Amino acid sequence: MTDQNQVTIDVVSDVVCPWCYLGMKRLESALAALPGINAEIRWRPFQLDPTIPPEGKDRRAYMLAKFNDEARLQQIHANLVSLGALEGISFDFDAISISPNTLDAHRVIRWAAASGDGVQSKLVRSLFSLYFERGKNIGDHRVLIEAARDAGMDAAVVEAMLPTDADRDEVTNEVATASRMGITGVPCFLLDGKYAVMGAQDAATLADAIRQVAVEKASGEPSAG
Repeated sequence: MTDQNQVTIDVVSDVVCPWCYLGMKRLESALAALPGINAEIRWRPFQLDPTIPPEGKDRRAYMLAKFNDEARLQQIHANLVSLGALEGISFDFDAISISPNTLDAHRVIRWAAASGDGVQSKLVRSLFSLYFERGKNIGDHRVLIEAARDAGMDAAVVEAMLPTDADRDEVTNEVATASRMGITGVPCFLLDGKYAVMGAQDAATLADAIRQVAVEKASGEPSAG
């Protein structure tokens, strides 16, 4: 396979964003429909709310304060449950008791990038599932260490680094960079650093965009789209 079939996909997301979990599943479906394209996926940090304290907040109170409407919140959750079922996600919002600060989760995701092919995506998939399907607090270091171990990382190294300031500034700066680029919502899929697909688009839309970028690389000319 030549590098003309290689497409780099930077996914800007937050692991407490349900639309990002849907986006990951739809991206996987899109790539499954493009067997001739070799995609390198890199997960980039975004924080929906960096002001949440390290210990997190009571999720029910936090969400009600955010939406100020119980009925609307229940409608949003019901819609996500239906959409999730189509992608093989079993959203269980009632199981979630804590809205965590995701800075530490993003630090571990950053370290996962250097832990071997596929490890970062495996970790991200695990964190989404732990939070949205099992109600785990992914701001808890114990949860993060176990998820890192299950993804194939060196858990002892993660356990040693988490209490330190390692990569805190780097993650914060990367989140700030995303904002400066105009990314105000997630997920955002950056294709080969040239094109952005915003939101949890359906798999066919993502596949078309990825295919277009691959065709452009092969021809060496910008596409009309």
